[in-house]
Amino acid sequence: MSERNTVLRSLHDVGLAAWFGGSLMGAVGLNGAAKGYSGSWRDNARIASDGWAKWTPVNAAAIGAHLVGASGLLAVNAPRVATQQGVAASTLAKTVLTGAALAATGYARMLGKKIELASSTDPQDAEEAAASFDTGKAERHLSYAQWLVPALTGGVLILNALHGEQQRPEEQARGMWELARTLSPHMPSSDHWSHRC
Repeated sequence: MSERNTVLRSLHDVGLAAWFGGSLMGAVGLNGAAKGYSGSWRDNARIASDGWAKWTPVNAAAIGAHLVGASGLLAVNAPRVATQQGVAASTLAKTVLTGAALAATGYARMLGKKIELASSTDPQDAEEAAASFDTGKAERHLSYAQWLVPALTGGVLILNALHGEQQRPEEQARGMWELARTLSPHMPSSDHWSHRC
């Protein structure tokens, strides 16, 4: 592919970088700072909840930008996905990881809202929250989900690097040759072909 897709790549990469970086900083920095703030669970939870609530709109915009960029890149690279061996598999893996990261992000936000309610300064809200769910269990699940998001988005970043490698002209030629070879087994492998050239 010789055409440029700078806007789509920028949306894809900047959105993914913010999603990964923000979730990692929140899990390490924000949660770590909030835990050491005071001896009161409610104060610590309120600080962490406030920080995550302020990040949520930025994170949503980053995720949206990433998804728009990813969808656009998939559309313009559809012929390569169909004809270059290995690209469809890495694209599928990237799509699955992205879906899992979206699910983990949504689940973390849902649990975060519960913790936010439980740590509310309004005693009635806090009482209702304590009666409707187990705060300790929600906090444990939230901790796992908040670490799962950077792990999954980190995996998407790694697959993005693989996609970049697969776009090199020699990789495209090799991948298309290998796909053609699977359709016609009598053709030589791409290694044999490259040594002859």
